[in-house]
Amino acid sequence: MSIVQRLRRWRDWFPVPNRTTGFGLKRWILLDAHRLAVTGALLTVVFAMFMALATVWTFEMQALLTDTSTVQTILNTLLSGMILLVSIVVSINSIVLSHDITSIENQENRIQAAINFRRDLGALTDVEENPSDPSSFLQAMSSIIRARAADLTGDLDGVEQDVVEDVEEYADTVSDAAERLGAVEDTSGAEFAVLWKGIGFDYGSHIERSRTLMTSQDASSERFDELIEAFELFAIGKEYFKTLYYTKEVSKLSQTLLVVSLPAILFNASAIIAIDGGVLPDATILGLPPLQTFVAVAFTISIAPYLVLTAYMLRLSTVARLTAAGGIFSLK
Repeated sequence: MSIVQRLRRWRDWFPVPNRTTGFGLKRWILLDAHRLAVTGALLTVVFAMFMALATVWTFEMQALLTDTSTVQTILNTLLSGMILLVSIVVSINSIVLSHDITSIENQENRIQAAINFRRDLGALTDVEENPSDPSSFLQAMSSIIRARAADLTGDLDGVEQDVVEDVEEYADTVSDAAERLGAVEDTSGAEFAVLWKGIGFDYGSHIERSRTLMTSQDASSERFDELIEAFELFAIGKEYFKTLYYTKEVSKLSQTLLVVSLPAILFNASAIIAIDGGVLPDATILGLPPLQTFVAVAFTISIAPYLVLTAYMLRLSTVARLTAAGGIFSLK
């Protein structure tokens, strides 16, 4: 295994170039990266900016920190904000999890719908296939869509040449898209990357194109219906996995926020007491006075819960924006 391949296994923690998307720093931050990696990067930027500012205006910053109570006021505000932030996010998580707390009738309908979906999917896949996770589901649907796209060109006798060319071009386009969809073994790095391959598959445009071509010739209308059926089945699975993603991501946000907030609150309170009492650790970074170094660390740790929320909301909002579509309808 080459060094690049080894690094790609850590793409969720480091922005390593990808085969399909290249370096893609923006995509890495918004989608591919582990949320703790994004949080760590944001914390590093905040701390580096504060230290750079203190290095440029060392004497001015020292006078500001010693002659005024601005630092204590800001830390007190951040302390109150952290407690309020945790309360709000945990309340939101409770609302999300309340979806699973419902009546027996709703639970029965939910389970029955899942069984019917698995039955419909099993009728299209091979006997040895048992798609129960995003990777196997994408591979199974990729195989089905490619096979049905290839069938479109099997019965075009007596059809006008321009229509034949359109159908063949469309079949090749669908096959290529389905092949990329099923290439989960080439997906390296973040656990979210496999799920995103399914979420990002634009089935709506393919359904619309299938219906347009179907109206132009009648010989393969049944095969177009079969391809549309495969797209519709994929759409159901895609939306279900997206729902699972939202539930998991919000739960992880609450869990991470609770773990990060408690040390941040304790350190923030200790920093306020230490600054007010004039008792600070004798540590310098880049030759700066201990007070400036300590305040930089205190601000960085105090803002950590907000940066955790920022990291998770960046991906949640990006997924919501990019998948804001229902079938052939979408918001551009």
